[in-house]
Amino acid sequence: MAILYTYKGDEPFASFIKKYFAQHKKFGSKDRKQVSNLCYCYFRMGRALTDVPVEQRVLIALFLCSNEDNEILRELKTEWNEKVELSLIDKISLIGYQFPVQDIFSWQNELNQTIDRQTFTLSHLQQPGLFLRMRPGKEGLVKEKLSKGKIEFEVIGGTCIALPNSSKIEELIEFDKEAVVQDYSSQRVGEFIEMVGRNLSDHVSYSVWDCCAASGGKSIIAKDILGEIDLTVSDLRESILINLKKRFLSAGIKNYKSFIADLTLPVKGFKDKKFDLILADVPCSGSGTWSRTPEQLLFFDQKKIEEYALLQKKIVSNLIPHLLPGGYLLYITCSVFSKENEEVIEFIKEKFHLELVKMEILEGYNQKADTMFAALLKQKG
Repeated sequence: MAILYTYKGDEPFASFIKKYFAQHKKFGSKDRKQVSNLCYCYFRMGRALTDVPVEQRVLIALFLCSNEDNEILRELKTEWNEKVELSLIDKISLIGYQFPVQDIFSWQNELNQTIDRQTFTLSHLQQPGLFLRMRPGKEGLVKEKLSKGKIEFEVIGGTCIALPNSSKIEELIEFDKEAVVQDYSSQRVGEFIEMVGRNLSDHVSYSVWDCCAASGGKSIIAKDILGEIDLTVSDLRESILINLKKRFLSAGIKNYKSFIADLTLPVKGFKDKKFDLILADVPCSGSGTWSRTPEQLLFFDQKKIEEYALLQKKIVSNLIPHLLPGGYLLYITCSVFSKENEEVIEFIKEKFHLELVKMEILEGYNQKADTMFAALLKQKG
């Protein structure tokens, strides 16, 4: 329990636990795996049952987060271990404590109205899955390699593959060349890019700016869908662009421009450049991804929602002048909070008079995936 008492939420728990194990060599590989799992289960409870002693709360969390026989439960709570395959609602009724499910995710009043609150909230008690996006022309090869490697998988739609999170595929698949590791909802952003391609079907080539490029996943999907693109990428961090260069090399993307940009300010030396499509996967709370970083359920400060919303409005204000007449802005977050999503879209419509083409919450919580938000807006021609 010393780890949980020591961790204060001021860095990602994955980084913290890695440093902790490096300093405490007594943990073997099995111990590290079990300890990490117990901690993550504990965080998945969010702010539910915070008045329960930590040791008991960890055991409850392990029971709720497990769906198969567990060594620790078998030893300490046999009657629970025998019922791990029950539904979450049934398991909650067995633990001997009553608590509102919404305590797991404490920001219910900030959620988008279309989200199924109970299903979304309970989804934080399970680890998200692993998803691949097969690249054009590589679909048959990827499936053949997974089958030969005896990896269980399910094809979701045309190019998306869902796999168990523990799947060892690093030596089977050439990442980025044959398939991209990309969350299911993130892949669905491609549906919006396809709309741009259909609406600009008279274009021989498309000018695209991936302005918050990060690892470049959206650029790769834009290349796969639109084909010939004049690509520009930018990010605030130089290290990100260095890593992106390596990834683009694997993905076969060679001709592109990149630069460092603080998008809270007008982009210097870029005044006259305009684009058919700006991909804006903007900084956000990440609240749609907290199944992957469940420590946020306990440590997130609600005041940050407003801070992110203001940041997002600054960024889009500096992007829109770089749209061509008839060009498109694709605004993306991995947030479930309306202030970061629908309210920012209203701001764009009112201040810049862009036309809203499509707006959607990409609900991943039924697929063991992230939940995201995407909105496609068009500059008047």
